[in-house]
Amino acid sequence: MAEERKLKVRARYVTKQYDLLVKKSDKVKALFNPFSNGLQSFWSLKGISFDVYEGETIGLIGVNGSGKSTLSNIISGIIPPTSGELEVNGETSIIAIGAGLRGQLTGRENIHLKSLMMGMTNSEIAQHMEDVINFADLGDFIDQPVKSYSSGMKSRLGFSIAAYDDPDILIIDEALSVGDETFYQKALDKMVEFREQGKTIFFVSHVMSQVEMFTDKTAWIQYGELKEFGPTAEVLAHYKEWNSWFKKLPKSEKGEYQAAQKELQKEFTVEQLRKNIENDPEHDYSATDAKILTASAISGDKMPATTLVLWTALTVLWFVVAYMTFH
Repeated sequence: MAEERKLKVRARYVTKQYDLLVKKSDKVKALFNPFSNGLQSFWSLKGISFDVYEGETIGLIGVNGSGKSTLSNIISGIIPPTSGELEVNGETSIIAIGAGLRGQLTGRENIHLKSLMMGMTNSEIAQHMEDVINFADLGDFIDQPVKSYSSGMKSRLGFSIAAYDDPDILIIDEALSVGDETFYQKALDKMVEFREQGKTIFFVSHVMSQVEMFTDKTAWIQYGELKEFGPTAEVLAHYKEWNSWFKKLPKSEKGEYQAAQKELQKEFTVEQLRKNIENDPEHDYSATDAKILTASAISGDKMPATTLVLWTALTVLWFVVAYMTFH
């Protein structure tokens, strides 16, 4: 009997909505008038669904602005989804250029701080401190403020810290696109070591040769939608075909195509997603689907209804007190 694979990450109709703020005062207006629909929205993710199992290495590809980094941040817990369900079984660690590093602190101090945030004790940090420093190979810069680092140096420090955190799920967001060839090979060897240990890895990259060499499966995200998810060789072949088609378009048509896709991201609604799934003859629309699509997660940019009511009541109370004080 074949051993059952352990589910590590499951996404169901995950969306992410942002408000398009024209100026800083828009955010203040939104706080004082939370029921206002005046701000235009942009949906970075428009209903992403997939299952990823233990030991799989998943490539995330797509043109700039398609939502790859947004999805990475949601999986890692940095930001919440606006709606949908996300199940993550295991500790995650994200590696992106400068992610979580404090510019005013030195490299050594950042190692200590991030390790504390990961739940390590001071004695545990002391035990692996030199290993992290040696892997990053930053020389005397390890005791210089991170704000003086180049992008490649920040990437090396971030990768080294995350590598020695020994996470269950590793998310690498363009962190190997900068830096020298020597560190790239060392980082790649570490990733192969993680893969051999059965860890789950998400690998975001625009370098198709890296994705092809390192990943088992690939998710092609196109302007907020999951265009395709499957074996890397198949998905990359289709993505390259699309790229070839796009590059042959006249400049004006490229601009029109991109503008149209961005407009669709502004016009998207969860209700529209629900109708599309419900009316899809190839999809068995269930009560579970309906529940996920109607029960939105609380986004960091949105407040739940009870908070909205409380905020409104406090605002009204403040104005009443101010009026009685000055009259």
